[in-house]
Amino acid sequence: MAEETKSYGLAWFVAGLGVGALVGILYAPKSGRETREDLASGAREGTEYLRQRTRQAAEQVGTLVDKGKEHVGEYVERGREVVDRGRAQWEEFVERGKNLVADQTTRVSAAVDAGRQAYQTTTAAEEPHVE
Repeated sequence: MAEETKSYGLAWFVAGLGVGALVGILYAPKSGRETREDLASGAREGTEYLRQRTRQAAEQVGTLVDKGKEHVGEYVERGREVVDRGRAQWEEFVERGKNLVADQTTRVSAAVDAGRQAYQTTTAAEEPHVE
């Protein structure tokens, strides 16, 4: 008996589906053609919306890329300025070093010359004169 109850339940379910489909068709607010047109129109509107949003997104990305390029350009310019200042300072330090070495070379040469002169003077004064 349990199997008969199950088959009757299935039969009533199928009958209910059929009645529901019939009632849905009879009381549908629009015909099939109108429903298909509405669906197609909705699909077209959705496609146009996606195209519009894609264009907006592309414009926003382009704007961000342009801003990024500007920032990179500014950073590169700042870097060049820093390198140029560093190079100028380095050249100044090198020039000071050259001047210092030249000055010390001159002083050492003068001291060596003064030492020679003093040696020659001292040696000439100490030599006995033979006549």
